Amino acid sequence: MAKTNVKKVVLAYSGGLDTSVIIPWLKENYDGCEVIAACADLGQGDELDVVHDKALKSGASKVYIENITKEFIEGYVWPTLKAGAVYEGKYLLGTSFARPIIAKKLVEIAEKEGADAIAHGATGKGNDQVRFELTIKALAPQLTIIAPWREWNLDSRSAEIEYAKKHDIPIPTDNKTYSMDRNIWHLSHEGADLEDPWNAPKNSMFLISKAPEDAPDKAEEVTIDFEKGIPVGVNGQKLDAVKIVETLNEIGARNGIGIVDICENRLVGMKSRGVYENPGGSILYYAHRELEYLCLDRATFHFKEHVAVKYGELVYDGMWFCQLREALAAFVDSTQQTVTGTVKLKLYKGNIISAGSKSPYSLYSKEFVTFEHDDVYNQADATGFINLFGLPLKVRALVQQNQNK
Repeated sequence: MAKTNVKKVVLAYSGGLDTSVIIPWLKENYDGCEVIAACADLGQGDELDVVHDKALKSGASKVYIENITKEFIEGYVWPTLKAGAVYEGKYLLGTSFARPIIAKKLVEIAEKEGADAIAHGATGKGNDQVRFELTIKALAPQLTIIAPWREWNLDSRSAEIEYAKKHDIPIPTDNKTYSMDRNIWHLSHEGADLEDPWNAPKNSMFLISKAPEDAPDKAEEVTIDFEKGIPVGVNGQKLDAVKIVETLNEIGARNGIGIVDICENRLVGMKSRGVYENPGGSILYYAHRELEYLCLDRATFHFKEHVAVKYGELVYDGMWFCQLREALAAFVDSTQQTVTGTVKLKLYKGNIISAGSKSPYSLYSKEFVTFEHDDVYNQADATGFINLFGLPLKVRALVQQNQNK
């Protein structure tokens, strides 16, 4: 029976089979509601060339294609990079922080169009449903959320294809082996032979990076400039945010950088095996950390490592707009005031190798650490320091000795 509580829906549309089928399904199951297709351009390339016409042919009344790549990098990637946030030690959050900005754009379009609902094509098994919906709840709690994968009986690709044919919906001609998500920051691969963690990724799967063994036999050197933790230049040339990521993607890809294979813990409770191509991001994370080694004091650096883990979990869990992430971001920004300088790296067959770093705010002092003669550090001072620092150990040992007598 058709549901009548929704009259106009904004759909997160990608042009793939799922979201193409969702358009007529919504109209059929929500009493002929109007469906507006909205697609976010996050630098995924020519994937969007056919989106507009396909959405209209599938039954959408209007199509939005919003290029938000610059906002994505500056407002979502850079804050996460500054935090050093990585999920479970490997995943650079390429899909995770893309969903909040997409959902934010969906809300803006829904409010502009006077829509009363937002729909998405995320499955009931994954993390994306959470990320979309938490953002919508945070920004527009009055909107109804429709998740067809949790409602319909189209439980397989063949069932979707049959439904599409029945409703004269254009079906994607490409038959992808893997489930993939792509934006300017990364490309993810899931499914097929990757569902067995024992299977190594096939080199033919990589669409961005070269396999490390196919990379050049000579190392390539690259320098990255930072200002207050934000990348501002590559190889001595000042570049905007989008160009920095594009440039480092090219450099990293040809050197086999940034291929990550992880069996990660999804928020919904299951483990999922994914392979990610993240050449530019891997270089930036490595370089940023190298500069922090120079510019942050011990206590701040160590505490920030704890913050990074929590920050990464919040982003992964779709909590971008929660109070804690915003508070952690404020802490991170305060730590980045002196993270300015240049990092030099060597890239070789999938490896990133430190090759030098410098900063006007460097806390490294050759005068203090030199093995040669110096007039600034009295080594005799260490005796008192060690006596006080080790006092709890000494007292405990004395107590134990007395008890054993």
